[in-house]
Amino acid sequence: MKILIVGAGQVGYFLCERLSFEGHEVTLIDRDPDHLRRAQDRLNVLGLQGNGASAETLEQAGIKNCDIFIAVADLDEINILACLLAREYGVSTRIARVKSIEYTGGGAVLSKEKLGIDLMINPEDAVAEELVKIACRSGAFDVAEFVEGQIQFLGYRIGEDSPLCELTLRELGEIRGIYRFVVTAISRGGRTIIPRGDDTIQAGDSIFIFAHQKDLPTIQYMMQLKEEKKRRNRRVFILGGGRIGLHIAEELERLHFEVRLVERDLARCEKLSAKLKRTMVIHAEGTEIDTLIEEGVERADVFIAVTGNDESNILCSLLARQHGARRVMALVNKPELLTLAGSLGIDACVSPRLAAAGAILKYVRRGEVISLATIEGSNAEVLEIEVKAGRQVIGAALKTLHFPQGAIIGAIVRGQNYEIPTGDSTLEAGDRVVIFALPGALAKVERFFE
Repeated sequence: MKILIVGAGQVGYFLCERLSFEGHEVTLIDRDPDHLRRAQDRLNVLGLQGNGASAETLEQAGIKNCDIFIAVADLDEINILACLLAREYGVSTRIARVKSIEYTGGGAVLSKEKLGIDLMINPEDAVAEELVKIACRSGAFDVAEFVEGQIQFLGYRIGEDSPLCELTLRELGEIRGIYRFVVTAISRGGRTIIPRGDDTIQAGDSIFIFAHQKDLPTIQYMMQLKEEKKRRNRRVFILGGGRIGLHIAEELERLHFEVRLVERDLARCEKLSAKLKRTMVIHAEGTEIDTLIEEGVERADVFIAVTGNDESNILCSLLARQHGARRVMALVNKPELLTLAGSLGIDACVSPRLAAAGAILKYVRRGEVISLATIEGSNAEVLEIEVKAGRQVIGAALKTLHFPQGAIIGAIVRGQNYEIPTGDSTLEAGDRVVIFALPGALAKVERFFE
């Protein structure tokens, strides 16, 4: 496909990397020559310097022959105007990243339908929803849900005292009759591998597993993690009262958490107090640890830092950890800080760019792909694919099929039943298959099911 992307920032670069790697013909537009040069030097893309909301620039970029148009520049107005121009040129699929609630909120005067935009993604909403999911899942640093929440994809960090430490995948397989899950990937030293039977789980690894929702309590028990009790006084501290912090507080209120929101701006505190029903709003800096201790941060189940400053989020999360918070999470925009933050002891780091890019990729790959999640730091993805009638893969045992190297099927859901697959498992029309795939295998996996 011919794909035109406006904006060479973090989201635009990430999309160019994924889509060009899969063999699509990608053209990138940006005003900044340095951003374009970086993308062209590292990726197989065509760069064009100019205004993405200019008809002249878009024609030079070949918009008349474009299949998909994606506008992810820093300004909402540029993205919206660019999509309006793309509509006039007859581009069939138009996607815009829009941050303002004026366009994405309920009852917006200019909705995506009125603007003729197929997908309007707000990265702040996407990242808030991801942080809420992780807050509700004890011990995990990454969470994604598939098949209407039935299948969970979870990332866990392995410490020296973990019961899985020094076990081989074959040994884990021997107890899978009790604990129904599959380890789909191990991240070690900046490299992600799909493990085989002789591979050993080591201290410092991050492992990714597939499991059914109803099997999570036994998996938590096996990993010696304390499952969050369904009590009404689970305590969470949120640092940062911006739109992301407000969204998280509203969701956690609904889930019966005891929420304390810390915000440095007094006027913003007053607005937050008026909008939130049961949240205690605290006027303080995140580094004012004495104030946080007085409010009970040492008894916090979760501490979430979502200010606009990456360094403050990391530092305040570590301070909260030092003073007794059980789990700490941070919003991190800079890619170079994501891995560092995890190595310092922060339980989960979430990136707005990845949340937005994942939603866009999911939309671009509509068809067999029902849902998609991206994995930070590895460029790997988790795909949920529906097996269509008439496909050649139907009825054959998995061990007889040449499934792409670099990918693994983690779960098969058939109606109300599911299974962690073996070599003897077969696929039927209508099955929902959840797959972990490294970058080089993504296009092959999609072709496998076509």
